[in-house]
Amino acid sequence: MSAADSTLLLRAARREPTPVTPVWLMRQAGRYLPEYRALRARHGFLELCRNPQAAAEVTLQPVRRLGVDAAILFADILLLVEPLGVGLEFAAGEGPVIHRPVRSEADVARLKPIDVESSVGSVFETVRLVRRELSPAVALIGFAGAPFTVASYVVEGGASRDYLHTKRLMYEAPAAWHRLMDVLADATATYLNGQIDAGAQAVQLFDSWVGTLGPDDYREHVLPHTRSVIRALRPGVPVIHFGTGTATLLPLMREAGGDVIGLDWRVPLDAGWAAVGPDVGVQGNLDPAALLARPAHFRERVKAILARAAGRPGHIFNLGHGVHQDTPPEHVQALVDMVHELSAR
Repeated sequence: MSAADSTLLLRAARREPTPVTPVWLMRQAGRYLPEYRALRARHGFLELCRNPQAAAEVTLQPVRRLGVDAAILFADILLLVEPLGVGLEFAAGEGPVIHRPVRSEADVARLKPIDVESSVGSVFETVRLVRRELSPAVALIGFAGAPFTVASYVVEGGASRDYLHTKRLMYEAPAAWHRLMDVLADATATYLNGQIDAGAQAVQLFDSWVGTLGPDDYREHVLPHTRSVIRALRPGVPVIHFGTGTATLLPLMREAGGDVIGLDWRVPLDAGWAAVGPDVGVQGNLDPAALLARPAHFRERVKAILARAAGRPGHIFNLGHGVHQDTPPEHVQALVDMVHELSAR
């Protein structure tokens, strides 16, 4: 067995037995950590993402502090859209802003091609630096935004509550919508394969906003493109397919692909696993808000999630979405220790 195959996360992703349930956390590298805030005081967000040495340091910070079973690459899902010429900016206090949103057939036709190597090559260097520093026992997860979620930012011009511009383009100009999704799917597959070639041992596809869609729209407008990304990835590398608000979409997400399906906190873990079937693993699914309470209060929630997993091979413990920026770091540390303690077999 190689060192990579011996990591808890990769064994769980392949539904092999593990002595404890592996745990890592979405947004485990972020603003709740004082060491991250210290770096951000010296670097703008995009500057931090583009600087391989700094991004590698951010990736490694929670591994050193928390003892998680995987590092998640520090980057942003929108780095890939910069070469489209849509005017990406991370505005202070506002998050990502797209200054030239894509909302018509003409806008889609004007999109520039994405040269992945020249536009996000620094991310591949970050992966190489992290892999050199990371313990062989800790898996390195690469990631990208799924085509729908990235498209929704590009069309809306930023975050949205209702995704009305996105749905209007999808319904009124389906050919343009599919062309946009094809462009993003092709670039995303190339981007993830570049991360894998640089040393990522698993990848997560974030479809964070796909829960805004009903099953029929997902099947017609999203599933083929997500499936094309996953099928284009290097064989043998586990894929975690994650979304939020997806209780009604889980069987379709499984159809789109992935070795592990991420579950948010709105669905019981055993019910979510039943919905995707026994031939894939699941990841999740503690409500991130639970970590704002003291560890004695969220311990019972952790126990309940582990009980729903029932020791079946294939469970990776995580939150149902990312760590909230107001979470005390000591609560996150307590969670990691708790999962290892309570799941010991």
